[in-house]
Amino acid sequence: MSKLTKILIVLLTLSSIFLCGIVVTYVANTDSYRDKYNDLKTDKDSLSKKANDLAKQINEKDLRNKQLEDKLASETASLNTQIKELQVNLGNAEREKAALLQKVNSWASITKDFSQTADTQGQLLKNTLEELNKIKAEQVKERKEFNETSAALVEKMAIIETLQAEKKRLVEEKTDLQAKLDQYLQPMGKVAVTPEPVTPEKGVAQKATPAAKDIALSGLVKKVDLKNSVASISIGAADGVREGMKFHVTRGDEFICDILIIDVDAEEAVGVLDLVQQQPKIGDKASTNL
Repeated sequence: MSKLTKILIVLLTLSSIFLCGIVVTYVANTDSYRDKYNDLKTDKDSLSKKANDLAKQINEKDLRNKQLEDKLASETASLNTQIKELQVNLGNAEREKAALLQKVNSWASITKDFSQTADTQGQLLKNTLEELNKIKAEQVKERKEFNETSAALVEKMAIIETLQAEKKRLVEEKTDLQAKLDQYLQPMGKVAVTPEPVTPEKGVAQKATPAAKDIALSGLVKKVDLKNSVASISIGAADGVREGMKFHVTRGDEFICDILIIDVDAEEAVGVLDLVQQQPKIGDKASTNL
């Protein structure tokens, strides 16, 4: 039982005693003690209120004390964790320190050996420098020869560029002549053949004449439009057919007509009928050579 409760009990006991006395007195003299009773009751109520306020304040202080205790316990646990981490870090640092001291001792030994090696290397360096001076002298001589060779090479490269330009011009002229020759030969069912080089014979130079060979394209009449005098054949650009070519249409050993190609697709070509001897039919043979 708390002190406050005891105090309240004592106060209540005293209040009861006073009340009993007041009652006795009241019986003897009601009018004279009524006011005193009221005053005592007021005092009692005031004391009860004060007691409640004190109890409330005590409870609030107990709650604050509990909160402070919880906060202190949490901070204490956090500090203990930090202490453990610091102890671990300290152990790691001490191990690293020991490893570094071992490395320092090892490097001291290596440094001593390196000093001895440096003296030996110094002598070798001196000998190497002497050889390097000799090599530099040889390089100066070789550089001079290289410059002379480079100058000669530049002159030859200029000559090569001139020859390449001339070669390009000749190739372009050859391409133009080849195109003109193909344009002339294709209507006749022929194509130019590149001459094969042979061992030249001594004698008077003669102008070379380009050879020609038959194109030898062959297909079948695919469609016939007699109203417009056109027909199509079953071969096209993929087989080598070009605009301007002439195909001879035959049926067995009979000559039917010619077809002059005016439009070419990948797998079909269309042409105008020419020199019609008989009406062409689907399935007749069409070739560049009879």
